[in-house]
Amino acid sequence: MSTDVTAKTPAPAPPGGTGSAGGNGLLQLVLTGLRRNMRQYGMLIALGLIVILFEIWTGGDLLLPRNVSNLVLQNSYILILAIGMMLVIIAGHIDLSVGSLTAFVGAFAAVLTVQHGVAWPVALVLCLLVGAAAGSVQGFLIAYLGIPSFIVTLAGMLLFRGLTEILLKGQTLGPFPDGLQKMGNGFLPEVGPNTNYHNLTLLLGIVLIAAVVWQEVRARRRQREFTLDVVPVKLFALKLVALVAAILVLTLLLASYKGAPIILIILAALVVGYGYIMRNAVFGRHIYAIGGNLPAAKLSGVKDKRVTFQVFLNMGVLAALAGLVVAARLNAASPKAGVNFELEAIASSFIGGASMSGGVGTVLGAIIGGLVLGVLNNGMNLLSVGTDWQQVIKGLALLVAVGFDVWNKRKSGS
Repeated sequence: MSTDVTAKTPAPAPPGGTGSAGGNGLLQLVLTGLRRNMRQYGMLIALGLIVILFEIWTGGDLLLPRNVSNLVLQNSYILILAIGMMLVIIAGHIDLSVGSLTAFVGAFAAVLTVQHGVAWPVALVLCLLVGAAAGSVQGFLIAYLGIPSFIVTLAGMLLFRGLTEILLKGQTLGPFPDGLQKMGNGFLPEVGPNTNYHNLTLLLGIVLIAAVVWQEVRARRRQREFTLDVVPVKLFALKLVALVAAILVLTLLLASYKGAPIILIILAALVVGYGYIMRNAVFGRHIYAIGGNLPAAKLSGVKDKRVTFQVFLNMGVLAALAGLVVAARLNAASPKAGVNFELEAIASSFIGGASMSGGVGTVLGAIIGGLVLGVLNNGMNLLSVGTDWQQVIKGLALLVAVGFDVWNKRKSGS
C-alpha cells in the first residue's frame, strides 16, 4: 500500500519580509488605484503638491487664514464659469463669450441699481434672465442653425464687450447696494458663544464631513450591489481619511478668520447640484453622450439639439451669476471687467481633466483645475513674480494638462 504525498509549493514571501508586508501591501494598493484612476486623481495630487510647495516657498503665508479666505473670494467667479464651461466642453463645444457676458451683466446690474434705484433682489433676477437670454440666443444659433460654437461665441465676445462700453459709456459705475456687495465680499454671520472660532462655519464643516463620508460609503455600496469593481477597503479608507482631513483643515482655517464667505456656500451648492446632475440625471448622461459619440447618441434617441441649446442657456445663467459676483467683489462695474475670464475658465476645465474631443470631464475636476490656477496666481503674487512670468507658467501648466490627457488616451487605447 503506497502513500500519495503531494508536495505543496510555499507561497512567495512578500518583498521586504513579513514585518513590512502590511505597509508594502497598502503602498501597492495606492499605486494600483492611482494607475487605474490617473485622470481622476492626477490633478488632485498636483494641486496638493502645488499647495505644499508654495507653502514652503512663501514661508507659511499661503495657508494663513486671511489668505485662504482671499483665495476663495478672488477665484469664486472663475470657478462658477468653470462649472458651466466644463459642461460646454463635455458636450463637444466651446464658449468664448463668457468673459464679455460677465462684464455686460455687471454693467447692467450697475445701471439698474445705481442709476435707476432698482432693488438689488429684483436686479439680481433680471440679470440672471439677461444671461439666460444671451445663452439661449447663442444656443439656438449653434444647435438649430448649425453655426459652429467657436464662431457664434466669438461674435458674442465682441458683441457683449461693445454693449458693455455702450452701457457704461466708458466709465466705471458704482457703488452697489450692501445686499449685493455681500454676495462677493460677505461672510456668514456670527452665532453662538465665543469660542475663538466661527461657530457656524465649524458646524457647516462637520455637516459637510458627514455628508461626504455618507455619500462615499453609499456610492461604494451601490457599486457592490451592481457587482461593479470597487477599490479595496484599505484604499477606500485612505481616501476617506484624506477627504476628511482636507475639509477639516479648510474649515479650521476659515473659522479662525471671519468664517465661511457667502460665495463659498453658493459655490458648494453649485458643485453639489451640478455634480448630481452630471452623475445621476438623464440630462447629464445626454451631455456625455453627445460629446462622446454624437452619431451613436442620435441613434439612441438623444435629442442632441435640445441638449446643446440647454447647455448654452445654462452657461449664460452661470456667466450672469459670475458677472454679479465680480461686480459685487469690486463694488463697481467696469468696461474692462471680465477680460480673459473665458480663457481662465477653459484652462480650468482642461487642467481639471476635460478632453479636447468632448465626452470626458467632471464638475469636481473643473473646480480642481480652477483651484490649481488660483493657487498658482496667489502663490506667485506672494512671491512677487512678475505678470509676464506668471503668464508663462500658467501657459505651461495648461500645456502639461492637455499633454497628459493625450498621453492618457493613447495609453488607454494601447
